[in-house]
Amino acid sequence: MLNVFKGTAKKAVKLKRFLPISDKAWAKFDLLRTMVRRDLEARYKGSVLGNLWPLLNQIAQLLIYTYVFSFVLKVKLTLKGLPENNFTFGLWLFAGLLPWIAFSGGLIQSATSIVGQPNLVKKVVFPLGLLPLVPIVSAFIESAFGLIVLIVFVAFTSHTLHPTLALLPLIWLPQLLLTAGLGYLAAGVTVFLRDIPQTICVLLNIWMYMTPIIYPATSIPEGWRNWIFWLNPLTAIVEVYRDLIINGEVTHWGEWGVSSLIALVIFCIGLWCYRRLRPAFADVL
Repeated sequence: MLNVFKGTAKKAVKLKRFLPISDKAWAKFDLLRTMVRRDLEARYKGSVLGNLWPLLNQIAQLLIYTYVFSFVLKVKLTLKGLPENNFTFGLWLFAGLLPWIAFSGGLIQSATSIVGQPNLVKKVVFPLGLLPLVPIVSAFIESAFGLIVLIVFVAFTSHTLHPTLALLPLIWLPQLLLTAGLGYLAAGVTVFLRDIPQTICVLLNIWMYMTPIIYPATSIPEGWRNWIFWLNPLTAIVEVYRDLIINGEVTHWGEWGVSSLIALVIFCIGLWCYRRLRPAFADVL
């Protein structure tokens, strides 16, 4: 995992001369890359399986949900291009779990990114804006390897590789903006109110079941469906993931556009709040 990340980061650095980005911004990018690499290395340092653990955890959740819904509750799902069996439901479920795992994992860890590193906060020259981004990017990278496994299994099952996979970066952008915006807000407020991480865990449990991740969107009462699709940005993100990877066609362009706009607004608000609170971090910690 780390070798692939290092290779991708090096390719990004080579693009420096072709992009109109200042040296200061590139220096921050390089620092963020280094911090993310160290974060990934430190998480599973000393373990036998190392960075395979995130993938194993995701697969374990996939198997548990597949067993409960497919074998116990007898939920059946028919998808275009895939056989109608229990494994098909597992692939559909995994496609919805991947963005949620990256979002929730990154948000929970970013909430404590400031209070957990007071030594860096008290350094005058350290760019504090990077701290909440480190766990968010790390969680995204970990989920990306689960995404590769999903694509391989879908291709093996359907005997095709959908060209819509090339559009995945379009859905990654609002996903990262949404996570970063909420992460900035949570990290800043947690410095002054230490109950925020526990509150986030409770809210995420509610949010997950308000998002069609473990149940089809068609099972939502019709009167509520539009509200869930248009006001919950994660609904569009999850559904577009499934469109691009499993269905091979995009049927939620409008919802994607609205979720991208909501994610951008949340990012701007979160970053603004974080910058307003940042001068007081060192005094409180």
